[in-house]
Amino acid sequence: MNLRLSWALLALGCAGMLGFGLYLQHVVGLEPCPMCIVQRYAMTVIGLLAVIALVIKHTRVQQLLVLLSTVMAGFGAFVAARQSWLQWYPPNIVSCGRDFYGMIESFPLQRAIPLIFRGSGDCTKIDWTFLGGSIANWSFVAFVAMGLWLLLVVWRKIQSRFHAANDAHFEPQP
Repeated sequence: MNLRLSWALLALGCAGMLGFGLYLQHVVGLEPCPMCIVQRYAMTVIGLLAVIALVIKHTRVQQLLVLLSTVMAGFGAFVAARQSWLQWYPPNIVSCGRDFYGMIESFPLQRAIPLIFRGSGDCTKIDWTFLGGSIANWSFVAFVAMGLWLLLVVWRKIQSRFHAANDAHFEPQP
């Protein structure tokens, strides 16, 4: 598969998932918890990196963008997995903590980040499901799929270069 097509599909996928998240928020009326917002930021960064990769064709930049996108997909999967864990095993005392922006504005960053990942009552609540999975579960699947997709694209690129180098090596010389 063409690398540009892969980046375009990744960008469209991110835009579609972000659009669906906004639909759930503004049409259905679900309020995102702090961990949901962090996942949205990760998805946005991956989508922006994909758009940048569509514009810039330099090989080293493409490699850097694949690396950054894969790291962001791993980060998003981590946050979604943590939220899924909190939903499956909610803490004994569930309290509705501050919202994401309240945490960032009220606390220094080194204190706000652990609060976000600790989760609040909002992060353990399951408001919407599809085929038995919560939004956090499906977000995890999406981030893992994006990371695997990027790794597959890199693997195929490496293999095609390897085969091209081997074919050139064994061609008869005039």
